[in-house]
Amino acid sequence: MLSADALKIRNLGERTHPSPLDFSTRRGDGIGNFIFDETRVRSHVELLPGQKPRDDVLYEKAGPREMLYFRPERTKAALVTCGGLCPGINDVIRSMVLELYHHYEVTRILGIRFGFQGMNPDVAAPPFQLDPDFVENIHRNGGTVLGSSRGSQPVDKMVDFLQDEKVDILFCVGGDGTQKGAHEIWLEIERREAKIAVVGVPKTIDNDIPFVTKTFGYSTALEEARKVIDCAHMEAKGLRNGIGLVKVMGRDAGFIAAGATLASQEVNFTLIPEIPFELEGKDGFLEVLKKRLEERGHAVIVVAEGAGQHLFESAPTVRDASGNLKHNDIGQLLKEEILEYFQKTNFDAGLKYIDPSYIIRSVPANSDDRIFCNALARHSVHAGMAGKTDLLIGHCHDIFLHIPIPTAVSAKKRISPEGRLWMSVLETTGQPLFFGRKVVEEGPNEP
Repeated sequence: MLSADALKIRNLGERTHPSPLDFSTRRGDGIGNFIFDETRVRSHVELLPGQKPRDDVLYEKAGPREMLYFRPERTKAALVTCGGLCPGINDVIRSMVLELYHHYEVTRILGIRFGFQGMNPDVAAPPFQLDPDFVENIHRNGGTVLGSSRGSQPVDKMVDFLQDEKVDILFCVGGDGTQKGAHEIWLEIERREAKIAVVGVPKTIDNDIPFVTKTFGYSTALEEARKVIDCAHMEAKGLRNGIGLVKVMGRDAGFIAAGATLASQEVNFTLIPEIPFELEGKDGFLEVLKKRLEERGHAVIVVAEGAGQHLFESAPTVRDASGNLKHNDIGQLLKEEILEYFQKTNFDAGLKYIDPSYIIRSVPANSDDRIFCNALARHSVHAGMAGKTDLLIGHCHDIFLHIPIPTAVSAKKRISPEGRLWMSVLETTGQPLFFGRKVVEEGPNEP
């Protein structure tokens, strides 16, 4: 259960410098407003019968503060991007630089190369200065102009780097592994009693970070995945008993698979990590797939990369540089099992397997993600200049929020089998509630 203490935001100290932003503290005067530091947002807006509203669990609202901790003309900021690629990273970098430079008049902005490696002098590529001219057109391309990497580096060396470079604010763009690293950096900063703010911008194409309605890149991923699914549908219809099998990203949560299913409207089976399934036996996936082909002559399957991992019980456990469990290839397994099943049952079927993951995550952001990236970036700058630290920018109820990093990385957001999203998937695909088993894996769920 979320507590009030879990949402308490750290501050470096008293804010004594007036903001250079031309905002107002009066409501109703037609001028954009500073956010009062005491402004709070309710954590829940829905009450079930008999429930009472909780007034003690409140988010701190994000936005520009009237008074700043850092004096703008003396401030130096640094940006680092970590983890896998995702549409919109360059948009975040660009909007951060423009907000710092043009609105806060912070002209010393350091671009750290290749993730946390860039903060370890033993392995680092030299950082470089960021300015409006450098970032002018970077949002037109996918990827990250700063480069990226997975895994952490010695925390003491990273904080030495920040102090040697006289950095006041470190902005960390990345997923849960990156944010855990950012928290460790903050703990070392705190131990040294240094005055350096650490602000996170949540990034994961999987959309599995709690306290963020959607992470940037997710909207673009759905759009690109939908195009692939539509092509798989055409491939399936072009064969006798044709099957289009598409694997999409989603290590621990099936948001891309579910969202792309709804965007396409051509999917017949969606398989996600949250709901295990059986292949064999009565009401198993293979039997249901065969019935679909007998009735309709084609089928489209979308599977998230983390689905069906229980089918690899004897496989060794392997982790990547960030400590994430490396999943076995469920797409390849499904392809082999489907073809073998139909061969054994003398059923004539053809299958086309498509894995567009690295293409989808490398494209430029679409309009929806660009708008969201811009807002996340600018809110992170507001937080950093106010001296707020060890936080990331959240987004709930269409309001931007400050979330302590330890709270944000304490769990992953997952699809609720009883929620609106999964119910919509079931209604769209027409697939059964379960394939051969009625066991679901629970976690912090979307509504």
